[in-house]
Amino acid sequence: MSKTERSLNVVPKAQPNKKLTVVPGDGIGPEIMEQVIRVLQEVSAPFDYEEHHAGLVAVEKNKNILPDATLESIRQTGLAIKGPITTPVGGGHKSINVTLRQAFDLYANVRPVRSLPAVDTPFKNIDLIIVRENTEDLYTGSERMDGPDIAESTKRISRKGSERICRYAFDLAKKLNRKKVSCTHKANIMKMTDGLFLKVFREIAEKNRDIEAKDLMVDNCCMQLVMKPLQFDIIVTENLYGDILSDLCAGMVGGLGVVPGANIGEKAAIFEAVHGSAPDIAGKNLANPTALLESAVMMLQHIGEIEKADEITRALHMTLANVPARTPDLGGKGTTKSFTDAIIRNL
Repeated sequence: MSKTERSLNVVPKAQPNKKLTVVPGDGIGPEIMEQVIRVLQEVSAPFDYEEHHAGLVAVEKNKNILPDATLESIRQTGLAIKGPITTPVGGGHKSINVTLRQAFDLYANVRPVRSLPAVDTPFKNIDLIIVRENTEDLYTGSERMDGPDIAESTKRISRKGSERICRYAFDLAKKLNRKKVSCTHKANIMKMTDGLFLKVFREIAEKNRDIEAKDLMVDNCCMQLVMKPLQFDIIVTENLYGDILSDLCAGMVGGLGVVPGANIGEKAAIFEAVHGSAPDIAGKNLANPTALLESAVMMLQHIGEIEKADEITRALHMTLANVPARTPDLGGKGTTKSFTDAIIRNL
């Protein structure tokens, strides 16, 4: 038998599964995470799941809001999916989301905002992406009291942070065949900080002249979003503005319960539901898993599993088109589990 004939009989070795850190979160987090994992398993997503905790549930288990074991797991896997997490009020606890972003230098917060089929909102055919710098600006936590009645917060913008987030936005535009990148700022008032961000954006835009580039002030951007939203494709901006604009845009397509989120860095990526933990409905089988499921779709796209991502998206859209199957927040009569059952049937 020739070498060629022997090679035809060799069964290609299957690629090993990728380890995935699963952080269920607080409140409704464990319920929606369970359903999302069901869907991922149904499409044979190539993951080995490692469950770890953060937030109130972690405090209850081991008195640590963000255990070292959770951080080490993400460090090892480089990939995580996270449910909504509650940072305890008081006690000096720093935001867990901010801590994770800084710990792994997850500099790009990516929020796709798309109209969903048959989900009725005042805005139609929305399809844009917010790319938000995730590690600088007023969210560094650098604050101080200047006497008993004056508080100060430091706004930090660096060339390095501005360059990499602007490059990310233009690279994403090319990858997704988007035509325009818009920079949002307030450089007319904050001439040094926002001025630096805008200057860097224009420099990066000059190197990417195949993509249309424009800039506008954040207050004007808010007005334009609710008047002529279809003019936007990708919006790149600083941390605080991006946080505000992301929620505004989510409201245009049905709220935080139907939009995904991702935090991307060079060595790790964390995909998350961007809504709250909703403790008032926790354990009642009423929570909508759509946002977390769409975040899982982004995760599959991130690792190159495009067909599985598309399969889940099609099944989700088919299910949403059946109004009674939806969860109550979208006008349906379904439960967290029955809604997921319908998605699985549609796969």
